[in-house]
Amino acid sequence: MIRIPVVVVVVVLVGFFCCTGSSSESLPGDQEADRIVRLPGAAEELRPFRIRPDGKTLYLNPYAWNNLANVLFLESPAGVGFSYTNTTADLYTAGDNRTAEDAYAFLVNWLERFPRYKPRDFNIAGESYAGHYVPQLSRIVYERNKGIHNPTINFKGFLVGNAVTDDYHDYIGTFEYWWTHGTASLRSSLRGHYPWMSRAYDPCTERYSTVYFNRPEVQKALHANVTKIPYPWKTCSDIVGTYWADSPLSMLPIYQELIAGGINIWVFSGDADAVVPVTATGYLINALKLPTLVNWYAWYDNGKVGVVGARYTRG
Repeated sequence: MIRIPVVVVVVVLVGFFCCTGSSSESLPGDQEADRIVRLPGAAEELRPFRIRPDGKTLYLNPYAWNNLANVLFLESPAGVGFSYTNTTADLYTAGDNRTAEDAYAFLVNWLERFPRYKPRDFNIAGESYAGHYVPQLSRIVYERNKGIHNPTINFKGFLVGNAVTDDYHDYIGTFEYWWTHGTASLRSSLRGHYPWMSRAYDPCTERYSTVYFNRPEVQKALHANVTKIPYPWKTCSDIVGTYWADSPLSMLPIYQELIAGGINIWVFSGDADAVVPVTATGYLINALKLPTLVNWYAWYDNGKVGVVGARYTRG
């Protein structure tokens, strides 16, 4: 794992978007840009705010990423969240490739609209199935930046957390995690299916978000759902998920290509994720066979272990 400086981060979620400015920096000054800046962003995980159980009110997240960086949140692909398409058939033909191309088109157009961000270091981040979205989008940016002195996207690296990356290693690592935590027998685990096909989330957090983002006044404040999509906002799209067109077995070839090209990558995992667990991440790192720069070490916060990590080099 290689730590990279974060100035502008794109978080690929699951394309409605919003941007939250770094708490130490003002963002674009024109009126339209300010409306975008004031969007609250994602409502879970690294969010700048959290939703209370009433589904109506918010409170600040002291650990939000925008304490250190400008963060652009992108719901992707079309058909998920507030993202929509004018062609209904698109919902039945979505897949990894088109999601990456659509996200790239969005980023280029967004930066053309807000050009002050073009010189900034630009990093792409995501979690869970964004373990596919992020490397695939990163490769497109990397390849289309080749030979350009001042590219539109000043791409520096990507970050993925508890990421679906490689079917084989995800499979082994997940069932090993389940077995060692007493949640599955070894025999039944080996007969199982790839665990990310049925994703799990904190049901309470998801419920708060569903209530909040379906409130008409919230959608009005977000300038969202202006087309009046005929279905409610929810965290996952059954149609998109059911008819997903393409999903490569492994992202490791993309990792190898980008590492060889000097792109920084930060892979991290929480230790309590049973869907794409830290054991799977460990197998992924080992599979890359990278020379070790710094051996595994612990980082402490107030006397308690906060992070255990290592750093690698491309050799």
